[in-house]
Amino acid sequence: MENKDGRVVLVTGSATGVGRACAVKFAKFGFDVVVNYPGADKEEAEETVRLVENLQRRAMLVQCDVSRDDQVVAMVEGIEQTFGRLDVVVNAAGLTYFVEHADLDGLTEQQWDAIIGVNTKGPFFVIRAAARLLKKGSSSAVVNVSSVAGISGFGSSIAYCASKGALNTMTKSLARALAPEIRVNAVCPGPIDSRWLRKDMSKEQIAQRVATFPIPKLSTPEDIADTVAYLATGTSMTTGQVLVVDGGRTM
Repeated sequence: MENKDGRVVLVTGSATGVGRACAVKFAKFGFDVVVNYPGADKEEAEETVRLVENLQRRAMLVQCDVSRDDQVVAMVEGIEQTFGRLDVVVNAAGLTYFVEHADLDGLTEQQWDAIIGVNTKGPFFVIRAAARLLKKGSSSAVVNVSSVAGISGFGSSIAYCASKGALNTMTKSLARALAPEIRVNAVCPGPIDSRWLRKDMSKEQIAQRVATFPIPKLSTPEDIADTVAYLATGTSMTTGQVLVVDGGRTM
């Protein structure tokens, strides 16, 4: 893949998991990286910064709750002051609560608001704040990290599925609204080998869950980062697409 020395990527939620894998992947491709975390993951975010800097790229560490529009605007203003440009945005910040779908009373209004705030409103706030900077570039792109839960309706909670379904639709709307200067796409992972999953599922439960997949294993964060990097830099004619990466689960 082409080296992109001098370009800048913002990866929200890049303290751990898919976000960190994306930060490292783009650093390998020559990008300077804005590492974002919401507040609770400072040590992990600092480790992401070290990983980026070990690849001889600049890293900017920013604490920002993407569900807060004022904080997002301040973050993008800081990026402009530091780098003077922004070429790619990866919306990897995510939130969920594990609530059985049949337990309608178990899903609180507070949980709904938090999930929608981070997973749906957050990407919109980030894209809106970043659009002016992105439009200055010649091949700018946004990649939203969504989920197959937004397609199948099966996931950690009904609110999570709804938030990702909305993100998928919003990806298409923004691809139209921001064309032709900015391409906007989404990747929909299936189950990912992450602390989220392993906190709530045993090894036996995970094995049972993936046993019927055509590729019977969990995706790694690096698997998803590969797809994000492709959508951001490996294609020039792809926009408004929602690309499923799930080992064939949703076929």
